[in-house]
Order: sequence, then structure tokens, then C-alpha cells
Amino acid sequence: MNRFIATVVLTTLAAGVAQADVTETDLANDQTVTTSVLTNGMGRHLQRYSPLETLNKDNVANLVPAWAFSLGGEKQRGQEAQPLVHDGIMYVTGSYSRLYAIDVKTGKEIWQYDARLPEGILPCCDVINRGGAIYGDKIFFGTLDARIVALDLKTGDVVWRDKIANYKEGYSYTAAPLIVNGLVITGNSGGEFGVVGEVQARDADTGDVVWTRPVIEGHMGTLNGEESTMTGTLNATWPGDMWKTGGGATWLGGSYDIDTDTLIFGTGNPAPWNSHLRNAGTPVEGNKGDNLYAASRLGIDPATGEIKWHFQTTPREGWDYDGVNEVVAYTDADGNKRFGTADRNGFFYVLNREDGSFVDAHPFVKDITWASGIDETGRPIFVEENRPGNPAAAAEGNKGQTVFSAPGFLGGKNWMPMAFSQKTGLFYVPSNEWGMDIWNEPISYKKGAAYLGSGFTIKPMYEDHIGSLKAIDPATGEWVWEYKNDAPLWGGVMTTAGGLVFTGTPEGEFLALDDATGEILWSFQTGSGIVGQPITWEQDGEQYVAVMSGWGGAVPLWGGEVASKVNYLNQGGLLWTFRLPKQLAAAN
Repeated sequence: MNRFIATVVLTTLAAGVAQADVTETDLANDQTVTTSVLTNGMGRHLQRYSPLETLNKDNVANLVPAWAFSLGGEKQRGQEAQPLVHDGIMYVTGSYSRLYAIDVKTGKEIWQYDARLPEGILPCCDVINRGGAIYGDKIFFGTLDARIVALDLKTGDVVWRDKIANYKEGYSYTAAPLIVNGLVITGNSGGEFGVVGEVQARDADTGDVVWTRPVIEGHMGTLNGEESTMTGTLNATWPGDMWKTGGGATWLGGSYDIDTDTLIFGTGNPAPWNSHLRNAGTPVEGNKGDNLYAASRLGIDPATGEIKWHFQTTPREGWDYDGVNEVVAYTDADGNKRFGTADRNGFFYVLNREDGSFVDAHPFVKDITWASGIDETGRPIFVEENRPGNPAAAAEGNKGQTVFSAPGFLGGKNWMPMAFSQKTGLFYVPSNEWGMDIWNEPISYKKGAAYLGSGFTIKPMYEDHIGSLKAIDPATGEWVWEYKNDAPLWGGVMTTAGGLVFTGTPEGEFLALDDATGEILWSFQTGSGIVGQPITWEQDGEQYVAVMSGWGGAVPLWGGEVASKVNYLNQGGLLWTFRLPKQLAAAN
């Protein structure tokens, strides 16, 4: 019996519609073509900016629900997906590796695909899925047992599927794939299990692997089924054989800069967390303990998988400050091509798009204890007494000195995507103000088992808020405005030419804020916490907005004292779609 099932309920309307194949040109123009949303990030540069201005500051109060779609059943947990819209159909993924096709006009299900997951999957941070990717006549998405699946857009039938990695070793996959020039490009998840981060490219038509690129030095890449080049230089920055289980999972997926023809992927924390085992706890001459290319951003050639450049945000990482945060391509006010990225370590970085070189960095959270700043080369200025202690130096040899560090290990910013407005030139960054007690412990690698070597308890830092949505000027680091939220922010942000910033809260409020001031202009209670990613598009002369509602993700699982603070929040599983009626578009 097939281990995967597709429940197909074709409506007469949808069955009679001829769908056009999605091309590379369509993907390249995704931001400017406002009648569809074909890519994660509303453009492969991940700006999450819409040029639509029908919906604006003057009329957003007239935004009303159009329909709501329930994901149904007992399979709830966190709903972190971004929907896609193509030819009158919305495609959205759900927890437990499900994918739905929905009639955009009516909200009725067209088909549903459920991955039949095996026993023993090892997802780190909830059973979420962050979305799919459309190309040709297929939609692609990943599953929790570390597979990539291609489905027919019309029917939901499986066209091909392939294994990214072995889930029994701790691998999984939760990110939205990226499509470039007919290649389906994926990362992997599982950094807490000592797996090795990797980027893979497959032929969209056949599923055949074209290239692979491990992101930890010493591992070999492949091209067209043959070994290509080694990543980095063996043992240049890793001691002994620790590179073999070095972490660096590429779990958030990547972006694509068409101007420089470059994929940009972030890499997760090195493994184990106990930095003293990786020669990172005590500074040494050169970069021996930097543990490349963990906690980094990598520029990759999309045709071959070769690494063009790297920038490491947290060398000698010892606090779980993953470097996976999205890298957004933009052009600054002076016409310079730049990347913006808000790192888990609490600093917002500006990089040169031509070569990934460091331009500037500024803090985007209030209290950072592990570093006093960033030097002129882009390296952190460590506060060494804030590194968790070495258990080998402890009296009993089983627990190093506990330190209080900020941000907490869930980061000044975690996975939740920020937005960049071409209208204001500002980034809108969802952040959290929290810290942690953290200590190191002895650890040895065992396949399929957690590989941390640390203990931790995350803690709030302020009584009046944890979540903080900030409007940041990338040229100066200035916080133009800040919206504070009691619970942690864990959902995505979108901004529009109509002067609006959309995001959601764990308390269930879907918000539209003024992009210049942060004033709340509209809100809607969705019934469960929002950890999804909003989109907007136009159809039949009206502007629509959609977002997933369904509380979950890492916070209730790993949040320590913060988790107990938000344990009253209800789970859910609803896709909400709103519209601005034509007759109210001009009304104030």
C-alpha cells in the first residue's frame, strides 16, 4: 500500500479551469504581479512587500472576513505556513505535513494531501510546516520525515518524492522549498541531533538530485552524481573529528538574489552546544575555534552548489544563536545593493550583495550580554565571562558555571520573517526581549539522540512585554517605532505600498499597523495564536489578505518560564481570508 495518500475532492469549477504552468519568469516577477502569490516571501528576495495600495491607511478599517477554512481533525499544533495563490486556487500547508488546495472565491476544499508519517520522527520544535513552492504544473513541499514531495497542482496526486536525509538520525524538513531555474532547492532540519547541514538541488520535473552542498568544513559536495569539491578546509576551524557531526542545519530555507545570481542560505548552530568541546570556549590564535560554516550566511552558485562567499555572524558560538535567519535583498537610499538580516544573536547586519562582505551592524534588542558590540570586520566583541562555563573545569566535572545570557537561545529573532518596505526603506522586524540561564554539560554523540551538552531556562526580561515589533532604519540602526506585545511574537510580517504593516500575535489578534508610526489601524481576533505568515493579492478588482491562525511552534515546547506565561493560549487551525469590498475601498 502506498505510504502516502491524497484525498481528492475536485469541484466542478476547479476541474473545468485550465491552469497555466508557472515559469521562471513568473517567479522572478512574483512581487510585481499582484494577482498571484507564487513564492515564499512574496518574491524570492523575501521582502514580503506588496505594491498594492487599494487597501491603505484610510480604508483598512473596512477590511472584512471573506471566508475561513478549517484544517480540521485532531492534527493541530502550530500553523506557521505562508499560503500561495495561483489561478484561483490557494495552496497552504498544515502541521503534520499536510497540504490543501482551496477555491479562493469560496473557501471550499478542492483536494487535500496527507503525508503518512512513520513512527519515530524527531522534529525539534513542533510538527509545523512553513509552506510550499510552485513551478510548472507542480507544487513542492517537505515532510517531517525529511522528504521532498512533488504533487500535481490540479489533483494533488504524487508526481515524485525523494528522501532528503534519514529521519532516524534526527533529520527532518519544515521549510518552504525554493525554485530557481527549474531546480527545487531545499535545506534540512535537525541541528540538535548532531546532523550536518546541507543544501540540495533537484530537477523539478524528475526529482533527480543535481547537486548537494554540505555546509560544515570537511564534507564533500556532489554535482551530477559525482563528488565535486570539499566544503572549506578540513580541520581549519574544527578540532579532530567533530566536523563529522558539526550541526549547521539549514532549517529555514533560503532566498535568491537574481541580480547576482546567488542563493543565500543561513546555517544553524554548531553541534554540540557545549562550545568548549569545539575549541571555541577559549579564544585561540587565528580562527581555529570558529567552527565554519555554522552560524553563518552562505552565498551559493545555484547551478553548481559551489560556495561563493560566507559571513559568520557568531563565530565560536555557544548560546544556540543559529545563523539561519532570512537574508533579504534590497537597494538602499544611495542605490547600493545590500542584504539585510536580523540574527538570532540580537544584531541586525547589513552586507554587500556582491560578495557578502560586512557593511554594518546594530543591535535590534535592548539587552545583549554575550557581546559588547560588533567590530569593523563584522566579528563580535565577546564578553567572555558571559560564556557558559567548561564542565571539565568544574569541581564535580558534570556541570559548568551557569551564566545569564541575553538574548535567550530562542533568539532576539527566531524563524519568524521580517518585511522590507520599498516605500519607507524600513525593515519591520518581529523580535523578542528575553534572556536565559545556561550551563554546559558533558556530552558524547549518539546517532538519533539529542546532542546538546547544555541546559537552559529561558526567562522574560520585562514585566510589560516580551514581543517587540520594531521598524528599523538599516542605514543607521535607528528604531523608528516599536510595538510591544505581552506574549512572544512568533509570526511573520508583511508590508504594503498602502502604508500598512500586517502581523499577528499569540493572543490571536491579526493586526494592521501604520508603517510610519506603528499605530494599530485595524485588528481582528482569529480565535487562536497567529504564528503564520500573511499575504495579500487582488482578484476581481478587490484586495485580499490571508493568514494562518493556530498557536504552537517552539515557544510552548522550549519556552521555560515564558511557556508557563502563555500556557492559557488555545490551539487552532484556521486559514482566515479577508477582503476590502469595492464599495468600501474609497470610504474612510
